[in-house]
Amino acid sequence: MNAIAFLVSTLFDLYIMVVLLRLWLQWAKADFYNPFSQFVVKVTQPVLGPLRRVIPSIGSLDLATVLFAYLLTVGKFIALQFVLTNGGVAFSPDLFWIAGLSLLKAAGGLLFWVLLIRAILSWVSQGRSPIEYVMHQLTEPMTAPIRRIIPAIGGLDLSVLVLFVGLHFANILMGDLIGPIWFQL
Repeated sequence: MNAIAFLVSTLFDLYIMVVLLRLWLQWAKADFYNPFSQFVVKVTQPVLGPLRRVIPSIGSLDLATVLFAYLLTVGKFIALQFVLTNGGVAFSPDLFWIAGLSLLKAAGGLLFWVLLIRAILSWVSQGRSPIEYVMHQLTEPMTAPIRRIIPAIGGLDLSVLVLFVGLHFANILMGDLIGPIWFQL
């Protein structure tokens, strides 16, 4: 059953990251016509299109997307419980706050992967990739303030590295504040 649990968890995690990526693309006002952005929209539109007609946005926060990502996270834990207990599902009030924590951790994981992809693409693509352009649009609001404090040293931009260290610090801090369950999510 561990193999099936791994597969279920991975599929849910990947789709949750795509939904969070859509939310992030909207927040950053990234290029909608970029092929990467179009892929994210096409994968999430069948569910989010009707949901956005029912649930309004508050300012720039798309509540329908946040709610859908949260419900996916709750669904992930229910599906995992179903797989690991051979069909038994016991609802617990803890499930809802654990799902919220898991969604927060997934957002941090998405930030890590986008930063890593941006760093690798900056070494190999020389600015011509549409994916690199979107990654730059997503991370520039976070790296620009760091770059103003720590300028490039010998042509080497350290802002992504500083953001990696800050992200790792936040992960360890959350583990200290919440407890070992944070690292199990």
